[in-house]
Amino acid sequence: MADIRFSKVEQGRETKIRNVPIAVTPEGFWCCPSPVGFQKVLKAQNPPSKSKPPSSSPTPPKAPVHKKQTPSTEKRPAKNPSMPVSSDECKSADNGAPESNMTGERTPRNKAENLPRKVSIEFGEAATSDMKVVLFGKHGFSVKLNVHKNVVLENSSLFKLAELDSDVPCLKIDECEDVDIYVETIGLMYCKDMKQRLIKQNVQRVLSILKVAEAIGFSSCIQSCLDYLEAAPWIGEEEEQKVLSSVLRLQSKGAGVSPILKRVSPNIAKPAKETLSHIVDLVLKSSEERGRREMKSIVLKLLREKNCSLDRDKSPDICYETIYASCKSCLDILLANFRQAAQPEVSDRAMDCKEPTAKQIALEADNISWLLEILAERQVADEFAIMWANQQELADLHQKLPTMIRYHVSCITARLFVGIGRGELLPSKDIRHMLLRTWLEPLINDYSWLNHACRSFDRKVVEEGIGRTILTLPLEDQQNILLSWLGKFLKAGDNCPNLQRAFEVWWRRTFIRPYSEPRGTQGQSDNAMAE
Repeated sequence: MADIRFSKVEQGRETKIRNVPIAVTPEGFWCCPSPVGFQKVLKAQNPPSKSKPPSSSPTPPKAPVHKKQTPSTEKRPAKNPSMPVSSDECKSADNGAPESNMTGERTPRNKAENLPRKVSIEFGEAATSDMKVVLFGKHGFSVKLNVHKNVVLENSSLFKLAELDSDVPCLKIDECEDVDIYVETIGLMYCKDMKQRLIKQNVQRVLSILKVAEAIGFSSCIQSCLDYLEAAPWIGEEEEQKVLSSVLRLQSKGAGVSPILKRVSPNIAKPAKETLSHIVDLVLKSSEERGRREMKSIVLKLLREKNCSLDRDKSPDICYETIYASCKSCLDILLANFRQAAQPEVSDRAMDCKEPTAKQIALEADNISWLLEILAERQVADEFAIMWANQQELADLHQKLPTMIRYHVSCITARLFVGIGRGELLPSKDIRHMLLRTWLEPLINDYSWLNHACRSFDRKVVEEGIGRTILTLPLEDQQNILLSWLGKFLKAGDNCPNLQRAFEVWWRRTFIRPYSEPRGTQGQSDNAMAE
């Protein structure tokens, strides 16, 4: 933040500075120039590329400066922000005259201090003011403000700390990051309706004003900025983070920022589990296809982001119980619709009469697939694998229904095999074997429909998942399942999943490099298992 110093200026000896055109409101508030205006003045004073020799550049007339001579051996005390400085020093800053010692040797300075410090712009009317504020920005750019002592002391707690007993006190603020923001913030002290003035600004500029108001202790401006930020929309996540960072900094200092924080953190927090359950329930029960599809995509994306934060925070998963409760509910509805569709009086009807039941089956199967996707990505789908492997009645009813009605259920089976193949879920050997024994044949029977009617079906990914799942079983089970598949593949061809890669792995394990455990070791392992 800026370095602030106070000094006293003698009225009769002050250097006259050329004023620039300014506009003063009836309230006495000067119209602050835009940052572009400041940049134009700065470029005019300090050309970036070409620098003219001192002899050719006109210099404004300077009043004589009387400095007290000090011996070269005497050390000048370091400047303190709260320490008053001499009137000559304040005038030297206004004139742009560099300080020097009596021996002619220059004191080492940094680059910012070596630049000429000329007043580029002056605001206010010197005849009616009783206090001056000089702002020193970057590259030697500076601004002089003619203000009123009673207004400044009334609005700024920082200015009150100084003992300004001179007729025309001078306040110098060094190293201002944004001079135009300081000018505007001090100008707001003259504004009767600060809200009306701030409403013309954007969030980024109000945050800059808030930062300066905090530095000079301008409490009414701080409150007006907070009121603005509470009502204004925050565009984008980056802007939201900037607002929250500023607000939290003020909160640590005791400022009342709770109205703003309510936007991102409610006071009375409803249990997150209930809120998530309500959202999932609304999505699952939606009857509008497009809205349901888009919201499923959005919720899945947001849960992926939450899954990343859970990996960092190691916090408990709040959606586990909610998703599984929804899975059980959807499975019950799906089974009830399969029972209804499999009844003789319904199965003998024309397809038009079966359409409502077919739509309900497709809807519930799609809901279950979406819930399974959430569970698999969060690597908590093992329990669902157990639930699906035990749906023997559903698998039996599956073969009684037309393929165009039942094939949606095989999408669930395919996603489970893909998850096991990717390692997203690790069910036990018995559950894996039960899944293949119960659901692989229905999947093979629906494979042609899945290829042609399901847009999201990726044949290569599914076939790789099935093959990897089979290869996790004991070698004898691999042989039984793959030989059964071979008979179907030789008859159906492309209408059957291609498990040739899994077949090759099984072949090599069996015939080319079979692994035989030594008998002694085998006996020891059998005894250990028996114990």
